[in-house]
Amino acid sequence: MKALILAAGLGTRLRPLTNTIPKPLLPIAGKPLLQYHLDQLTKHGVNDVLINTHYLPEKISTYIDEYGSMHDEMNIVTSFEETLLGSAGSLKMNQDFFSTEEDFFIVYGDNLTDIDYTTLMDYHKSKGGLVTIAGYREEHPEQKGVIEYASDARITRFVEKPGPGETTSSIANAGIYVINKKIFAYLSKLNTPVLDFGYDLFPYLLEKDEDLYMYTMTEIVLDIGTHENYHKASTLLKSTTLR
Repeated sequence: MKALILAAGLGTRLRPLTNTIPKPLLPIAGKPLLQYHLDQLTKHGVNDVLINTHYLPEKISTYIDEYGSMHDEMNIVTSFEETLLGSAGSLKMNQDFFSTEEDFFIVYGDNLTDIDYTTLMDYHKSKGGLVTIAGYREEHPEQKGVIEYASDARITRFVEKPGPGETTSSIANAGIYVINKKIFAYLSKLNTPVLDFGYDLFPYLLEKDEDLYMYTMTEIVLDIGTHENYHKASTLLKSTTLR
């Protein structure tokens, strides 16, 4: 199986911590955040990973070389973006990497999670949709992408960072997807300079009546993008299977 880890962000909210260290390499309980992602994906049978880079790319490349030297089972490559392409733009640019894969994972690299990727993939295949989005209940969903869905878990609306009263849902996008390769037919039709999953692609797919499904997470997910959450991450690890 294959996965794209999105790791190109600037980490501006975490400065000065990210002045010299890219956000995916910030240590949590002694290990870089990126290592938790790679270990968890490997555990669930993902053996080909593409990581997009932009900010301090040489440091991510150096770490990948070190990780790869100890994990022969994992093939890891990077895709450097001189100009940020957006989350979906990164996928569009790297279509060739996924050309032999029917379904694959997208993982936002700034989240700490112990999600069961095997269960998520099985769920996606059982639904037969184009996209499955992992979601969780969020106290402040207005800061996230918000998912509205029907009783069969089919997504009816996706609103990125909604304004007051724009949605009544409290289910937020966890930044973890399973996507079918048919997505590239839609990506080829979108020619915006920067292409984002939440702002651009998901609403577009829903307009086209594509089947997108919500997977309700029971595992933890934490965006470490603020100082408060970054310091919370080490404590949260104690309640997960991640080590």
